[in-house]
Amino acid sequence: MDMFRIQGGTRLRGDIKVSGSKNASLPIIAACLLTNETITLHDVPDLADIRHTLKLMESLGATVSRKGNALKIQVKDESNSVAEYELVRKMRASICVLGPLLAKRRQCKVSMPGGCAIGDRPVDLHLKGMEDLGAKIHLKNGYVVGDCGRLQGDELFLGGAFGSTVLGTANVMSAATLASGTTVIHSAACEPEIVDLGNFLNNMGAKITGHGSPCVTIVGVKSLSGTTHTVMPDRIEAGTFMVAAAITNGDLNILNCPTSSLMAVIDRLKRIGVDIENIGDDAVRVSAARRLNPVDLTTQPFPGFPTDLQAQLMTLLCLADGNSIITEKIFPDRFMHIAELNRMGARLRKEGPTVIVEGVRELYGAPIMASDLRASAALILGGMAATGQTDVLRVYHIDRGYEHIEKKLNAVGAQIERLSE
Repeated sequence: MDMFRIQGGTRLRGDIKVSGSKNASLPIIAACLLTNETITLHDVPDLADIRHTLKLMESLGATVSRKGNALKIQVKDESNSVAEYELVRKMRASICVLGPLLAKRRQCKVSMPGGCAIGDRPVDLHLKGMEDLGAKIHLKNGYVVGDCGRLQGDELFLGGAFGSTVLGTANVMSAATLASGTTVIHSAACEPEIVDLGNFLNNMGAKITGHGSPCVTIVGVKSLSGTTHTVMPDRIEAGTFMVAAAITNGDLNILNCPTSSLMAVIDRLKRIGVDIENIGDDAVRVSAARRLNPVDLTTQPFPGFPTDLQAQLMTLLCLADGNSIITEKIFPDRFMHIAELNRMGARLRKEGPTVIVEGVRELYGAPIMASDLRASAALILGGMAATGQTDVLRVYHIDRGYEHIEKKLNAVGAQIERLSE
């Protein structure tokens, strides 16, 4: 098992490029099950989660080839509709094959998914959406089992206890492309990754309008064709690099940056005292002085502040002059990084879904344990800002969502060494 050894105290300077989006790539790859023609995808990051998904696709009859960050996918065998536990257990996004399998093959058996331990994330809205489209769904031995004739378009509501469901919207939207008639999704997720999926499906011949709004309309078609698509940049990686520049008092040019998808993050960073300047159509310059201001923030569905950047902003606010308040409204248990940051000298106090951040003058290197994907990024940021050496254990989490992060950061001045524990 790998670990990172980080020597803190260096300032980041130079150009760093954002990879294609993991969260956009995963449902797009699953949607390739909707056609037997060849799909070419560009800017697909080389990540553990992507590799797991491609193995799942191969088990479901797809041939996959990769050249750099370009993928070619073609389904040639539709005889197997079982997504086995061993292929699904490591990542939640595996549930995205449910809709395409039901729509195209009219049957499926999909293991209940795994992923990061960040709180309860039920798939009930996915199942409700499939049932609203006419599928018969039941659970058996840890699997979602479904069958149907041709799915039937319907008007349905996908809101849940913590707002809209991103993967549920992706699943229902994909399934509805091949349904008979018109489907209207109310309380649909508005995230940019849903927009990217909708654009991809429309390139295949789907008829989707309103994606990116709370009301999405899909007019079903009989078949979809192959296409070529470039995956959007990863807004969470871009936001993480912004925080990296700020927490090291650095000066980074972030290239391939989806600025329009990060306005809530940019707003908070500017209030903290971070300078963010557009230097091109898809590039920003991010720098910060030594003094940082405290802020309050609440995670919300897009266009609000993303839950996937909560841990990173918390690490930055550990070094602000004053007290900040962070409230997590998407995954209220997503605070497993608190204990590790406190080991580094932070002063964090959890009260229900809220954390009080009392700023300190500096963090100190320590052995710390990564608990999930975004917490891993937060701990790496803390290590780069800390005095002395930080060992981050169990970095396999970071490999699920950041493409060669230590190489990218080292190229702009970080001192991160990958070692075996």
